Amino acid sequence: MYALIDCNSFYASCERIFRPDLKNHPVVVLSNNDGCVIARSSEAKKMGLIMGQPWYQVKKNYLDNGGIVFSSNYELYADISNRVMNVLTELCPEIDIYSIDEAFLNLSSYKNNINLVQFAFDCKNRIKDWVGIPVSIGIAPTRTLAKLANRVAKEDSRFDGAVILKDKKIIQHFLKSVEIKNIWGIGKRMSAKLNDLGIQNALQLSEVNPRTIGSNFSVVLERTVRELRGQACIETNNLLEPKKQIMVSRSFGRSIKSKEILREAVSFHAGRAAEKLRFEGQKCRTITVFIRSNPFNKQIRQIYSSDFMEIIHATSDSRIIIKTANKILEKIYREGFEYSKAGILLSNFTEKLGYQMNLFDKSFDSKKSDDLMRTVDYINIRDISNIFFGNQGYRNTWKMKRQIKSKRYTTRIEEIPVTR
Repeated sequence: MYALIDCNSFYASCERIFRPDLKNHPVVVLSNNDGCVIARSSEAKKMGLIMGQPWYQVKKNYLDNGGIVFSSNYELYADISNRVMNVLTELCPEIDIYSIDEAFLNLSSYKNNINLVQFAFDCKNRIKDWVGIPVSIGIAPTRTLAKLANRVAKEDSRFDGAVILKDKKIIQHFLKSVEIKNIWGIGKRMSAKLNDLGIQNALQLSEVNPRTIGSNFSVVLERTVRELRGQACIETNNLLEPKKQIMVSRSFGRSIKSKEILREAVSFHAGRAAEKLRFEGQKCRTITVFIRSNPFNKQIRQIYSSDFMEIIHATSDSRIIIKTANKILEKIYREGFEYSKAGILLSNFTEKLGYQMNLFDKSFDSKKSDDLMRTVDYINIRDISNIFFGNQGYRNTWKMKRQIKSKRYTTRIEEIPVTR
């Protein structure tokens, strides 16, 4: 059996932990530069707010009706997520973290010595009591079924946030009510193709021969069919496949004309992408940079410019990636334009161990590079200090707007809550 634990309205719930006065009030969280709605409390959903809706379209009506709004506070959300995952690890050591607010638990180690109903509510209550986050739980014989069970637990209040699918007849009855588009991993295009074949619900899909699906569609869809039949075949290595690309991009808080400020932003993104690359345990050979104006501002001249460079030695060294990104910027920058966004794309990955070196250039010392980056990451992760490269700048005047961001209650001692 597998359990999927999903935090309810996670970003909005994080904002409520240290603000009990927000209970029963509609709460939304906005995207970068306070552009769109990316998280909604249940009260905000009842007001008709849609995920991804531009904030300016709903701002007046929402605030006039007592709604509360926050800018994204990623530092807070990441720390609260870590606390939730730590609680889950204590409850079940076999955990697969699927996203910032979701995790699968493999309950097979418990065999039959577990009351699933009691486990689900113990889990729910402990996370709520210890961290302050409400969660929904779906338990079933496969991850795909657990995902569907979790959806019902979240949407149907009769189940009090926990749905357990164990009996075969109940599972089949349940699958009959689930539309194809609501199955994990099946998008709009795939659901449309299946609908054309007369497959409308999850039960009908589960009754199709898996091999036929695999030969006519894909191995991924074949796995889904088998999972719907109760055959567990999606494991950790399927969930956490190594990334093939890493992208870091941000819209600026204001339009930028200065090449110097643009260089700071590109250098910052390049350094962040290099950190992510090291976290993945990989090195890259190709670096791409793009810069663009605001496509929604029809009053300015538009530009989108990008280029890439191949590097001799596969690397995850921030110095090399930042330096290369700046060389690309020199090639693509054009005077007289207002830039609103820049981004870095790292690709052409190779594993950290066992990659081909250049036969004719032995000046690059891979070990020294790895040792230095490991030390920098060690210091930054532990917040002993904040080491960065000079051309990343220190003013950060280009950074995104987060004008209504809450405090980082759990990660900055100067921002911890104070009672009087």
